[in-house]
Amino acid sequence: MKYDTIVVGSGSAGGILAARLTEDAHRSVLLLEAGPDFPTLEQIPDELRFAYGRDPNLWARAFGHDTDFGWGYIAKATDRFPDMLVPRGKIIGGSSAVNAQVFLRGVPEDYDSWAEMGNDKWSYRELIPYFCRNEADPDFQDDYHGADGPIPVRRFREGEVLPEQRAFYDACRARGYPDCPDNNAPDSTGVGALALNNVDGIRWSTAIGYLNPARHRVNLTIKGDCAVHRVLFEGNRAVGVLVESGGETFHVDGEEILVCAGAIGSPHLLMLSGIGPADHLRTMGIPVVHDAPGVGQNLRDHPQVTIALKAKEAYLTNGTEPRLQMGLRYTASGSNLRNDMFILPASYATEEGYYRISRSKPFGFYITSCIYLAIGAGKITLASSDPHQQPVLDYNYLAESFDRDRLREAVRMAIDFTEHEAYEEIVHERVNPADDSLMTDAALDEWMMREVTTSHHSSSTCKMGPASDSMAVVDQYGKVHGIEGLRVADASIMPDCIRANTNVTTMVIGERIADFIR
Repeated sequence: MKYDTIVVGSGSAGGILAARLTEDAHRSVLLLEAGPDFPTLEQIPDELRFAYGRDPNLWARAFGHDTDFGWGYIAKATDRFPDMLVPRGKIIGGSSAVNAQVFLRGVPEDYDSWAEMGNDKWSYRELIPYFCRNEADPDFQDDYHGADGPIPVRRFREGEVLPEQRAFYDACRARGYPDCPDNNAPDSTGVGALALNNVDGIRWSTAIGYLNPARHRVNLTIKGDCAVHRVLFEGNRAVGVLVESGGETFHVDGEEILVCAGAIGSPHLLMLSGIGPADHLRTMGIPVVHDAPGVGQNLRDHPQVTIALKAKEAYLTNGTEPRLQMGLRYTASGSNLRNDMFILPASYATEEGYYRISRSKPFGFYITSCIYLAIGAGKITLASSDPHQQPVLDYNYLAESFDRDRLREAVRMAIDFTEHEAYEEIVHERVNPADDSLMTDAALDEWMMREVTTSHHSSSTCKMGPASDSMAVVDQYGKVHGIEGLRVADASIMPDCIRANTNVTTMVIGERIADFIR
C-alpha cells in the first residue's frame, strides 16, 4: 500500500499533523513512532498519565535515567560536563507525553524575528489564530486566547499554592518585579502562576488531545514500535521510508514524507538518509543525496543551573504535590532582549535529583535559573551510519561571555530572593552552590560550567529560511530545500529558540504546516 502521507514521529508536531491531515477523508496517513502506543487514557502508564501525585518518582520514571519511554541521549554540555542526560520522549505523544507541562508561548518578537529572516508566514500576527486553535484556556477570553482547543490549560489558584512557591512570588514582588497573571499575554513580564497543560493531575499530551479523538478514522494508521532508519529516494524525490519493527526491516511507500522526529531525531534521520553536510556524510560512508550544510548545526536550547535549598522539617514535602506553580520572566541587566531570562522554583528535592529514582528522604526544593534566549549554539553530528547509535550531541553551553554574565546574575538573584523574609520560616540552609563558589565571578563561572544542563528545549537544527540562506534546511512551508516530497515539521525548524518552553510553539508548528499542506 502507498500512503498519501507518512509522518515520522508522533510528538508535539507529528501527532497534530496526523490528526489534522486525516480530517480530509480522502487523504491516507501513516503515523510511525519508534516507541510504544497506549491508545486509551486508562492504558497510559501512571508516570506518563499523571503530572504529579501518587508516586514521588513520577518525573524520574517519565523522563529520567530510569524511564522506559525515552531515547536516553547523552550529550556534552561543556568540557566540564560531558555526560548530560537529554530527556526526549520515545512514545506516541513524543516529548509532550513526558514533559513538565509548562504551557508557555514565546514573546511576539521571537516570531517576528523569524519573519524578518525570510519566513513571512511565521510572524506573531500570523500565528495568533494557531495559538488560539490549540488551547482551551478558561481564565482569559480575548483575541489571543482560545477557549475550546484540544489542549486544556490551568493555573494553580491562591489556595493551592505551596509555601515555597508563595515565598518565591512574594520575594520577586518585593524586588520590584510586576505581577503577571497571564504569562501568555503578548506584553507580559514578571512573576505569576504558570500556565500548565495538566487538568485534574493529567499530563495532557498531543496523543490525548489530538490523536485519541482521531483514532476511529479509517484513513489514519498509527504504528508504534516502528523505528525509521532512513528516508528512501528516487533521484531527488522522497518516495518512502525504511522501517524496523519486530526485528524485521521493510519499505513503506508514501507520496509525501513528513519528518517530525524532533530537534535531535530529525537531523539524525536526514543525515542517515544522505541529506546533510556532504563532507561529513562521506566521512561516515553515507551516499550524499543532497548537500545541506545546515543539518544538525545551530543547536539551540535554554541552559539552566539550579540552586538547592534545605527546608525546615515542617515544610518538607512528600513528593506527591505539584512540582511547578510559579515563574519569573524578566530581562537581564544590559540586555536588549526582552524576557530573555526565566527563574522558577521547583518543589521537592532529593539527593538523586529529578533524573534518578530516589530512595532518600527529600531535603527541600530547588530554584532554577535559565537563559531563555542564549547566544551560543551547539551542533549535532553522526557518530556512525548505524541508525541504532545516537548522534554526537555538543550543546556548547556558556561559550559566550554574554550568556555567562546573564546566568551568573540570575544565580545571584535567586539566592538573593531566598534572603527575603518570606523564606525565613521555610529555608534551613542553602545546599548548593557552596559559599566558596560565590566568592568571585570566576568561581561562580566554574560552578556553572560543571552544573549547567538542559531545560529540555532543543531546537533549530533544521532551521527554516529562504534558499538564499546557505544554512537553511527547509523553506517556511517545511519543504526541504533541493528535495521533492519531503518536509520537516517540529522544533528543529525554528530559526532560533523562542523565549519560552518549546512545547506550545512546536504544536503550533504542527498546526501551521498542516494548514500549508491542506
